[in-house]
Formats: sequence, structure tokens, C-alpha cells
Amino acid sequence: MLAFAIIYFVWGSTFLAIRIGVREVPPFLLAAMRFLLAGLAIYLWMRARGEDPPTARQWMSAFLLASLIFVLDYGLLFWAEQRVPSGLAAVMLATVPAFMALSEIIILRTQRITIRLGLALLIGLVGVAVLMNHSFNLGGAPIDTAGAIALIIAALGWSVASALTLKMQLPSSKVMNSGAQMLAGGILLTLTSAVLGEFRHFHPATVSRAAWISLFYLIVAGSIIAFTAYVWLIHHESPTKVGTYAYVNPVVAVLLGYLFAGEPHGLRTILGTLFVLISVVVITTTRRKTAVTIHATEEVN
Repeated sequence: MLAFAIIYFVWGSTFLAIRIGVREVPPFLLAAMRFLLAGLAIYLWMRARGEDPPTARQWMSAFLLASLIFVLDYGLLFWAEQRVPSGLAAVMLATVPAFMALSEIIILRTQRITIRLGLALLIGLVGVAVLMNHSFNLGGAPIDTAGAIALIIAALGWSVASALTLKMQLPSSKVMNSGAQMLAGGILLTLTSAVLGEFRHFHPATVSRAAWISLFYLIVAGSIIAFTAYVWLIHHESPTKVGTYAYVNPVVAVLLGYLFAGEPHGLRTILGTLFVLISVVVITTTRRKTAVTIHATEEVN
């Protein structure tokens, strides 16, 4: 129960921690610090335990996947949370299973379109439209368009990475695989931050204690403790049961955003969230043609 509580609530709360951090630290730089330090800690821990380092080919795969998972997905998430409430960012990223289903249909050929799956994808699309559309008179402002597009691209990048993961040579150890990808992602995010000129606008002395605490929380609780709990769960519980985090995390994020950040929750937010979560539940409980195993790194929030 403790492990489930950790992946439910810690991962769900990371969206609020990101929102707090990006108010004072440039987004790609904040993401770089999170994953560079967390990845290095996990990598060194596994090496100290005698785990073999990734081969050159495995490092190449790790860097390719990291460009999608960490630069495209997390980088855009951190950037979008400057413009989008943390709860709605979590709801938008909850569309990942929909894009993964499309990847399995188009790329992996492990899924086929059915009436059930088609309706689920349509419901998810309606949920996103409710959150974004300016024409719907549902009260409350629609989600920022640029932020929403960034989050959709992030979700798409995650789904493509999930499909590619199954076709690449990666370390057999889930922990080493995750550490290597996080480390690679941290390096790529640091380079991206430098190219975007974020270092020029970052002055550590002016960053508040709250922002530093949020970064510490993202590294230790969000990336190390929660990941450890997840790895333990996937070896002791069914994938379906563990996968329930996908529709618990957005609910936790929405509630925390409302309680601690004053994020508005009108009819638009409620309906959009409900449609997206229904879509996620249906898609994640739809049987596939063959078993598909998603590598652990892609589950770290």
C-alpha cells in the first residue's frame, strides 16, 4: 500500500512542484538540474552495486530516447507550466495513453482499431477540446493555446519514445536503464538550456527557498523514491494494477493545484478532466494483441 501511495501522490504532486519551480528558475534549466542529479545518483548507485555500465550502442539508444522523453516531453512540460495551471498540465499529459494506442496501431502493429478503442480516443479528444476551445460557454478561461500545444507535442513525443523503446538495445536492468536515460536527458536538457540562453537569466542568489525545495522534492521524491517504489511494484503487482497511477495522478494534481495554488476549477475543468480520464481508463484496460512492456524510465514523473 505504501508503494502505491507513493506513485499515486508523489508523482501526482510533482506537477505542482514544477509549477512552483518554473516561477523563478528557467524551465529547461530546472528540468536539467532535476534529471541530471537524479540520473547521476541512480547511475552511480547501480555501478556501486556492481551493475555493468551501458555499452556504446546502449548509450546511443539512451540518448535518442532521452531527446524525446526528457527534452521534448519533460522540457515542454516544464515550459508549459509557466502558462498552464499544474492540474490542467497533468490532465493534458494524461492523454499519453491515447497517443500510445495510436503508436501501437501505426508503428508497432500490436493494437488494432475497434469500436471501443475508437470511442475512447474520441472521448479523450472531446476532453482536450473542452479544455482548449474558446467557443464553449462553460465558465472559466480555456487553457493557454501555446501551453496546450506544447503539452500535446510532449504527450506525442512520449508515445513515440514508448514505441521506439521496444525496438532499441537498452540495459536489461530497469534501474540502470532508467538512470542512464535520466542522465542522458539531464545532459541534453543542459545543452538545450544553454542554447536557449537560460543561463544568462538565472541568478541562484535570487531564487527563493520554496523554489529550491521544489527542485529537491522533484529530484529525491519524484525521481528517486517514487521510481524505486514503481520498480518494486512492477515486480510484485500486475501491470494493470500498477498502471492505475495514470488516472490517479491527474486527479491528485488537480486537487493539489486547487488547494495549495488557488488554481480555478470550474465546469470546464471538471468536464475536460472527466472526459480525458474516461478515455484513459478505457484505453489502459483494452486488451492488446500481444504483451507490450514499457520500460521503467517512461513512467517516472
